[in-house]
Amino acid sequence: MKKSNKNIVYVYVLSYIGMLFFLIGFALGINGLLIPYLQKAFTLSSSSSYLVLTATFGAFVLFGYPSGILIKYVGYKKGMIVSFFFFALGLALFIPSAKYESFAFFLIASFISGIGNTILQAVVNPYVTIYGPIESAAKRISIMGILNKSGWAISPIFLSFFLDLTQISVDLSDMYLPFGIIVSIFILLGIVTYFINLPEIKAKGEDNIPTEDLESARIITFTNTKKNVLQFPHLLLGVLLLFLYVGVETITLASPVDFANTIGLENPQIYTSYTVIAMVIGYILGVILIPKIISQHQALIICASLGVLFSFLAVLVPAEIAIYFIASMGFANSLIWGPVWPLAISHLGKFTKTGASLLVMSIVGGAILPLIFGYLKDLLDNMQQAYWICVPFYFYTLYYAFWGYKVGLRRVLNKPLSEK
Repeated sequence: MKKSNKNIVYVYVLSYIGMLFFLIGFALGINGLLIPYLQKAFTLSSSSSYLVLTATFGAFVLFGYPSGILIKYVGYKKGMIVSFFFFALGLALFIPSAKYESFAFFLIASFISGIGNTILQAVVNPYVTIYGPIESAAKRISIMGILNKSGWAISPIFLSFFLDLTQISVDLSDMYLPFGIIVSIFILLGIVTYFINLPEIKAKGEDNIPTEDLESARIITFTNTKKNVLQFPHLLLGVLLLFLYVGVETITLASPVDFANTIGLENPQIYTSYTVIAMVIGYILGVILIPKIISQHQALIICASLGVLFSFLAVLVPAEIAIYFIASMGFANSLIWGPVWPLAISHLGKFTKTGASLLVMSIVGGAILPLIFGYLKDLLDNMQQAYWICVPFYFYTLYYAFWGYKVGLRRVLNKPLSEK
């Protein structure tokens, strides 16, 4: 294939995967927007209404590892189609949930759509990491991050055409049309994906077939000494890092409005947007700078270092200034997810897909760490001091960037192929 044709295919494939990242953000945004809507419709307590997110994130824990096994046997393309089926089924169930005004049914619908989200995350994250030069994986993931956040931003605009998001009036029958449209989109995507040509890609050594490529041969030799994916410490340390990352990211995105209200700032609703803007700026810089000016590994070290600084300042300076350092943590977070993925799934060989599924399971941190943050807020009776929870995360990220990503890989990184 000519180079120009290869470039066209490369852009076409990444554009399609980018659309899927957009849909992941859109679907999670829809779920989050339903919380206050359902709270008023069913006269729920705040904790009960947040069970919608618990149901969604619970799917990551229960179906994260099975998703990797599924993709290992059916491939990335068919894995996408299966995820669209679960998305369509779960979102379709929102309609009878509204018709019969059953909150339990809403939770089931959220859980099923969460399964779709889990499978799709297990597909798109390793796919975009492996598809292309590994040294520019963070650049590709930064582009996907922009599209993902765009999906979050579009979801309230889409729903506002059908639902009164100001909560002035609540009529669950208003949900029929928007969710019918969304279900139709996912069904259409499943059909389109079946017919389009998406290449099945593999990481180095994943085939476990003898090869003349020295690096692949070294990885195959190394992974054949392992019985399961849990025997890769650098992966497990990466899972812990992403668990903490998603939790801290969620805190910095979800808490600024509450914090602004707590300290009596005007227009508190604008402060979350500052975190989002800071993240998007980081993504854009990642696209521009990686790998031509800085490596993705260097970007990880820089962002972790900035995170240490910003998180300390967020708890030490006056509250009216601290809120801007909370937003700045959005910038520090922007180039952590992208660089960690290629480090964590490197040298997994035949265990790549199941390893990626463990990394996807880490997304449950977005449900757990904010709960701990809320507990600290109540315990300390000082919301600003609760942000101490973010500081250890950035120090741990620095540890992983310098040492953690190499733990357990001494043999494959430093020894020649012939050495036992």
